Amino acid sequence: MSALPALAQEAEEVEEPFRLSPIIVNTGGQGDDDANSVVAQELWVGGKVATSILDTPASVSVITEKEIEERNAETTEEVLQYTPGVLTDYYGTDDRNDYFLIRGFQATTYRDGLTLGSMRGVREEPFAYERVEVLRGANSTLFGVADPGGSVNFVTKTPRFERFGEASLAYGSFNHKEATLDFGDVLDEEETLAWRFTGKLQDSDLEYDTSRDNEIFAMGGLTWEPNDTTSFSLVYDYLNRDGTPNSGGYPLDREYDRSDFFGEPDFNYHDVQRHTVTALASHNFGGGLTLQSNLRYSTLEDDFGYVYLYDYAGRTGDTLDRYYFGTDSSAEEVIGNVLLQYDTSFGDIDSSTVGGFEYRFATTSASSIYGAASPIDLSDPVYTGGPSDPFVYQTEDSDYQTASAFVQQNFSFYDRFIATVGLRQDWLDLSSDTTSYGVRTDESDSFSETSIRAALTWKITPEISTYVSYVESVAPPQIGVEPERGNQYELGVKYAPSAINAIFSASIYDLTKKDVTIAMVQDDGTIERETVGESRVRGIDLEAKAELTDRWSVIGGYSYMDSEVVEGTLRDGSSIKGNDFASTPEHIASAWVTYTLPGQGERNDLTFGLGARYVGSYYFDAANTSKSKSATLFDAAISYNVTDTVQLALNVSNIFDEQHVVGSGTANYYNPGRQIALTLRKAW
Repeated sequence: MSALPALAQEAEEVEEPFRLSPIIVNTGGQGDDDANSVVAQELWVGGKVATSILDTPASVSVITEKEIEERNAETTEEVLQYTPGVLTDYYGTDDRNDYFLIRGFQATTYRDGLTLGSMRGVREEPFAYERVEVLRGANSTLFGVADPGGSVNFVTKTPRFERFGEASLAYGSFNHKEATLDFGDVLDEEETLAWRFTGKLQDSDLEYDTSRDNEIFAMGGLTWEPNDTTSFSLVYDYLNRDGTPNSGGYPLDREYDRSDFFGEPDFNYHDVQRHTVTALASHNFGGGLTLQSNLRYSTLEDDFGYVYLYDYAGRTGDTLDRYYFGTDSSAEEVIGNVLLQYDTSFGDIDSSTVGGFEYRFATTSASSIYGAASPIDLSDPVYTGGPSDPFVYQTEDSDYQTASAFVQQNFSFYDRFIATVGLRQDWLDLSSDTTSYGVRTDESDSFSETSIRAALTWKITPEISTYVSYVESVAPPQIGVEPERGNQYELGVKYAPSAINAIFSASIYDLTKKDVTIAMVQDDGTIERETVGESRVRGIDLEAKAELTDRWSVIGGYSYMDSEVVEGTLRDGSSIKGNDFASTPEHIASAWVTYTLPGQGERNDLTFGLGARYVGSYYFDAANTSKSKSATLFDAAISYNVTDTVQLALNVSNIFDEQHVVGSGTANYYNPGRQIALTLRKAW
């Protein structure tokens, strides 16, 4: 007690108190608990800087591991189904890739902040990731060359310094059998070395006849943390998929059963093998200086072949022409970056500077086949097998090399305003040796592209922030064609109440893609390609993620998109100016609600989940000649905690088995039908 006056006197002599930066969340601090919460308050900004979502001047969503598990999302398309601004599954039963659009445009995928590049055509395995992050809209400043729709970043599961484990067995529709395992521990008494193993085995069919969807996935990792300032992780994973690419489509004249198959059972294959080694390192030098470096090496073998229908409006009779198509491809890629972050303060101004370099080299080789297959009688299908001597119409060997330098500066003024400025320079070298229909071409090209980002965030209160931003993107270029550029103006507001674990956001934007190469009819009647095309989307995104109580949680979103082709043509030069985008509905809405009934007596906790997804109508083609119907689909889940460590869960997607056309060209493609899965999960 007698020492208190002396302590008070010392406190009065302190002129400038120590201030913590409100901008950056230190990587050594306690982060989001993705395994136990559907709400995230941090964003890894593509794996480069851990930042508070409230302070991020962009429209973002985070799908945590718990949400993925609650909804039993087995593919990236299913993971993104409840994310505003995202349209998924518009190719229906075509299961070769993950198909999704963000704000009407293509989006670029990343893993731990590094672009998947030549690996992006493979369907990712969600069980491998702690979370999936979505950034809507153009942004090449931190990410590099990217499509204007936005970015999807997968965050890899890495070792934890604790003993943990989870195993599951599942059975479901279409004879779906699945086993998963995810466990790890500390290796030494000093707790500086930890390991983790994650694996999945799947034996399954799909909803159409003569299909399969088998998978082997294995991932092992080691993390070394000799002290609180240094961390190094090494992760190896292997993905093997043995599946069928699609059903071949369905005739246009009426609605068919999803189980119908009009392709060729003996020529319907999709084989994927991918090996990936990832290294993640960070070191805190102290004094606000941090170094981070990521490196990844991947190889891929991706082979597929199938027969598809060729139908047309007004067709008579039951005999349809068919064509075969396939590609055998291989790829090898190395990509890495080095980043320095420096945080400091100048009185009431906090500064955070991030600068770095990135390098990528990829080589791909592909051989494609195409030709007429035997016709098929719809009323009495007779399978005749695949082509005995398929015609190889094209082979291609290509190299892709990129070097990048970037810097981003954040200034926080009086804990109220955050100014963000970013600049990136990309140097790209492309080369290709192609033989198409017997004609060989050997081409190369170089590009030097600059993109910028500028934003201002106003923290109205510690719980509410609003921002205005301008961002640019440069799409991956092609040899001999100017890269398509995107720019976006956005105004948004976010609310993270301190009373509950929740985050609410709203944004309004104007997103434009320019320098699109289109066919232009000249005065003499000839058609030439010119870089004058332009497309634009204006819209609104709303999202809410909240754990209202220990019993209730809510996920909801709504998007409005007004798309327009400002200047564009079809291949024959016909103008589509003023048309809507293909596969871009005006309205998308979704909601997922869970309620936990607490255990009582001998009964343990029981959790119910109910979801609804609405997708408005959209055009199937750029010419706006045919359109889908709007549709609402319902999903549900129920789980029971058998014991403190054992859970039994039942998931049903598309409860009422609603069927509609999601894509149409030479054939129709339907949305996925009802699927039921029963999962027994054990944790320790």
